[in-house]
Amino acid sequence: MARFSKLQVLDAIVSTGMVPVYYNKDVETAKKVVKACSDGGVRAFEFTNRGDFAQEVFAELVKYAAKECPEMILGIGSIVDAPTASMYIQLGANFVVGPLLNPDVAKVCNRRLVPYTPGCGSVSEIGFAQEAGCDLCKIFPAGSVGGPSFVKNVKAPMPWTMIMATGAVEPTEANLTEWFKSGVTAVGMGSKLFPKEAVAAGDWAAITALCVKALEYIRKAKA
Repeated sequence: MARFSKLQVLDAIVSTGMVPVYYNKDVETAKKVVKACSDGGVRAFEFTNRGDFAQEVFAELVKYAAKECPEMILGIGSIVDAPTASMYIQLGANFVVGPLLNPDVAKVCNRRLVPYTPGCGSVSEIGFAQEAGCDLCKIFPAGSVGGPSFVKNVKAPMPWTMIMATGAVEPTEANLTEWFKSGVTAVGMGSKLFPKEAVAAGDWAAITALCVKALEYIRKAKA
């Protein structure tokens, strides 16, 4: 079951503005990455359901985070169907993210008061997601659906919309400033935050440093 309430989860995402997105089949590596992000100030982390036995890795991560990174809120990503969402909620997922909008997933999450952030690629999909009770909508793939310009154009007639951009997001001042000036609530960031060479070398301090700088750029852009 989730350790954090829906309000706590959304507050963490809104206040920090960044959700790292990561998958590794090796649980020890995943633990090190979560800890590195936590040390860098990250408070919401999305582990993706992208490999065989991903649920086993996630279950171990949840137990690890509760003990070693008690402020870290773990969620699950790449969820496309309700049964999978249910399984991960039972394993302790505090939020659920998907590449697409599935109303059945929304029902499962709403029943347990777990935030569901579906992937949307149009204004209509964002509207349908909001009808289904989704507070935060992910635009995905963000770079392909129109980038920061798309966000601005959605927010003009629908200023209440909360958007997380995932895809085409980089931990640089120029990139993050453009996204946040366009009106995003948060960004989801994957491989750019976890350089392969840093992970391979076990250079967790490098990942922590990237998180610190990215969060700094976000705070500056939001101000």
